[in-house]
Amino acid sequence: MIRVELIRRPQQSALFSALSPFIAFALTLIAGAILFWMIGKPPLPALYSYFIEPLTEMWSVHELIIKATPLILIAVGLSVCYISNNWNIGAEGQFIFGGIVGSLLPILLPGFGGPLLLPLMMIMGMIGGAAYAAIPAFLKTRFNTNEILTSLMLVYVAQLFLDWLARGVFRDPNGSGFPGSIRFPAVARLPEIAPSQGGAHLGIVFAIVAALVVWFMLRSTLKGFEVRLIGTSPRAGRFAGFSASKMAFFAFLTSGALAGLAGITEVSGAIGQLRETISPGYGFTAIIVAFLGRLNPIGIVAAGLVLALTYLGGEAAQISLGVSDKVARVFQGMLLFFVLGCDTLIHYRIRLVRRAIASALEKS
Repeated sequence: MIRVELIRRPQQSALFSALSPFIAFALTLIAGAILFWMIGKPPLPALYSYFIEPLTEMWSVHELIIKATPLILIAVGLSVCYISNNWNIGAEGQFIFGGIVGSLLPILLPGFGGPLLLPLMMIMGMIGGAAYAAIPAFLKTRFNTNEILTSLMLVYVAQLFLDWLARGVFRDPNGSGFPGSIRFPAVARLPEIAPSQGGAHLGIVFAIVAALVVWFMLRSTLKGFEVRLIGTSPRAGRFAGFSASKMAFFAFLTSGALAGLAGITEVSGAIGQLRETISPGYGFTAIIVAFLGRLNPIGIVAAGLVLALTYLGGEAAQISLGVSDKVARVFQGMLLFFVLGCDTLIHYRIRLVRRAIASALEKS
């Protein structure tokens, strides 16, 4: 009988740690080429239509920025959670709840306008996302529940609540019976960066600023040291006087606030109204973005653009190749698999242990 063991390496290669995302992306391309070949599509033209064709026109570059904005915002917040060893899997629900709360002003008070409307919507979106993220944090610190399960299950609550609102109390009475709220007025819409070239809006500025602020916090402040210390060694954190419970709330609230900000920027920017569905799965894809960016906010900006390209590439492949819309999810899943696989091999080495079946049965 052969048993596989993972032995932690005493020293990890700094070179391979830096190259790991690029190796994972290259392996994803190879696996993607094999996938296209297996379904009867020419690999090289398919990869071109998937990764290059969406970048050949300015309007598609704007679409790339639009899709990258929520991924970067959510992933930056998730990086704080994961570095501190708090596993927030429910950013999708926090994204949705931020979109709901941030939309209350233009929906319930359509006559309210002025320069304060848009900032208030952003703030309310952050509060909504943070409040929803506080639920798994409270359950973890108060009842020792598993935050992976609670945050994930709350996603479905948020999705159903949004669907109920869009089809019920928030449905536009002049919308011909279709689900969705009233269209937001111009004063409640995020301004576009270059309207003549595409629809990219100021949300990307929020994403870059959030990445820089969180990067500075993690790198140069006492709170950032606390995040890293508790995530690396909770026991050392206790000796230093840091509270794991307070850190859980800080990490979840930060993550939820940025996810909520992403939600309201998507609603007030790309969509323009509250619909029954406002996300194609940004909250889950952002998990891949966070790890592909090595939980570094600066790296997450680049990773967000790469994962946004998989959404556009999936749409382009549907048109030019006639493949399923699930191809984008397959590429995202392969990318996460190879990222985690490369990281595992960088930090651990594999050892095969042979054991005699008879002796193994005796010991059992």
